[in-house]
Amino acid sequence: MTTKTPDGASIAVEGPSPDERAVSPPILNSRRYPTTLGGQFRRHAPQYILGGLTLAAFQVAMNRIDIQSGHAVDDVFGARPGTAWRPAAMMLVLAVGAFIARVASRWYLLNAGRDVEYELRFELLRKLQQLGAAFYRKMPAGEIMSRSTSDLQQVRMLFGFGIMNLVGVVFSFPSALQVMASKSPRLTLACLVNLPLVFLISRSLSKGMYSRMRQNQAALGRMSDVLQANIAGVRVVRSFALEERELARFEVANREYLDASLALARIRGSFGPTIGTVAALGILIFFWYGSSLLLRGPEHGGISQGDFFAFWMAFARMAWPMIAVGFALSVVQRGRAGFLRLQDVFLAVPEVVDGPRRPPKHVGGSVSVERLTFTYGTRKVLDDVSFKVAPGESLAIVGRTGAGKTTLAMLLARLLPTPEAAVRIDGVDVCELPLASVRSVIGYAQQDAFLFSTTVERNIGFALDDLESPDVKARIRDAAREAQVLDEALSLPDGFDTVVGERGVQLSGGQKQRIALARALVWEPKILILDDPLSAVDAKTEAAVLAAIERQAARRTVILVTHRIAAASRCDRVIVLDEGRIVEQGTHAELSRGTGIYAAFAEEQKMARELESIDPGATTTTAPPPLEHAS
Repeated sequence: MTTKTPDGASIAVEGPSPDERAVSPPILNSRRYPTTLGGQFRRHAPQYILGGLTLAAFQVAMNRIDIQSGHAVDDVFGARPGTAWRPAAMMLVLAVGAFIARVASRWYLLNAGRDVEYELRFELLRKLQQLGAAFYRKMPAGEIMSRSTSDLQQVRMLFGFGIMNLVGVVFSFPSALQVMASKSPRLTLACLVNLPLVFLISRSLSKGMYSRMRQNQAALGRMSDVLQANIAGVRVVRSFALEERELARFEVANREYLDASLALARIRGSFGPTIGTVAALGILIFFWYGSSLLLRGPEHGGISQGDFFAFWMAFARMAWPMIAVGFALSVVQRGRAGFLRLQDVFLAVPEVVDGPRRPPKHVGGSVSVERLTFTYGTRKVLDDVSFKVAPGESLAIVGRTGAGKTTLAMLLARLLPTPEAAVRIDGVDVCELPLASVRSVIGYAQQDAFLFSTTVERNIGFALDDLESPDVKARIRDAAREAQVLDEALSLPDGFDTVVGERGVQLSGGQKQRIALARALVWEPKILILDDPLSAVDAKTEAAVLAAIERQAARRTVILVTHRIAAASRCDRVIVLDEGRIVEQGTHAELSRGTGIYAAFAEEQKMARELESIDPGATTTTAPPPLEHAS
């Protein structure tokens, strides 16, 4: 069975048993695609070679068509007009061959661009899955989406249409030049007098295109980020009646993008007319000088009607490449600008990387933490934390807001860069193991539950394959029942097929937490880490969920991060964090009899429950709220 989880704590594994699933995760696609311009070009070199050969064949056919057209015109105006059908028939055969070669060239070269886009998109997602919180703090979601769509499309154009046009120019120039030079070298030199000017203008405009393109893509990323934030936080915007302010903020980003787009459009729009105007100078020279040669005739050093027509056919083929050079250069510059923005992702260094050791064949489920210290920048969040959890044992981690509970949970699941030799599973340093093997044995339910914009069933069964299987559907419902969300899921408009909306916007906080808990339970991990899964549920539901957690603890190692004494009391042992240090540890009974933080929490929450029983409508503060992810 192949599985994966949205929060990074459990990923794809398969096998007949939970233990084997935990230690031998398969790779969906083991192939690694190059993420450099040169690497991608070399990888698709066969397609470019075949495309280049077919383009060369096309230009050879067009060269022969030009020659045969001259013969046909000379026959028509010559002494034997009845023989003009022969070059005409040859032109027909050549035209069919040119058509086939042209289609084949586009097949190879444009498909190469599509293949590059596919492979870079695959590598982009692979890289984004490896990067940690530090990267996403620097690059917001809207900016990432802009690079994954618009910039990637520009790269596809570079590797497809851009290369096709450049290769076409390379072959069309000599093909046309050979015909022109064979008919009249003097007329050829006269018609190409403007060629240096074409390249100078193309070079100047392409530099401006590159800088404008980068500015345009950056502005698009900023606008996308503002839009994405407003869509994701639409309820918050409405609740504070800040629609007008957010519209004004979007207007600023939208105006910046409009200005950048217009600047890019101006320079792009000037490419064709500018190059076309310069190319028109050559056409004027052709008709002025070429007509004088035609009037002289071959007898007096001029050219014939057929030579004039063949020269014009070849020169017309050369005029388009002169214009296409500028267009192709603009495509190349836009592709380069887009690729450099993608490189910001490809070259980012992951905070958490695989270890060198092979996965163990069996995982017992013991967890040991030794002298764990962790800092965010210069702020020490955890200081010399040490504890052990035996297989099948349950441990509660309790502490005030900001004590470091969530940070500790994320370090255990290797969602943050865990210090070496600080956390061990079955005595093995987690930093020495592949990430897949560590995360596949750990089921992690986050405090801030994340749900995908899909159905309830698919959110719970995200770690499972073949959701249509009756056995899988039964597992999903069993997990929902354990998480005390089954009845509520069935009561939704479409039951388990109800779409929960963006990040679960259609559900309450407690429902989202319990669906995320069910998602962790359905995976049946050897180690279950629950980060305050009860912060948004009522007392009755809390008791039922705690009973389910007790049943889970009988089959696997459970580490429960909580601020509720009722939850901690059901665990075998409790540790208390304060300012990143363990200040108390023991059983619930032992700590409750003491005079420390845990006993104070227990007394405070006991008084809150008594007050609630006397006055159910009273507003009380039972304990510090659960810590945010920055803790």
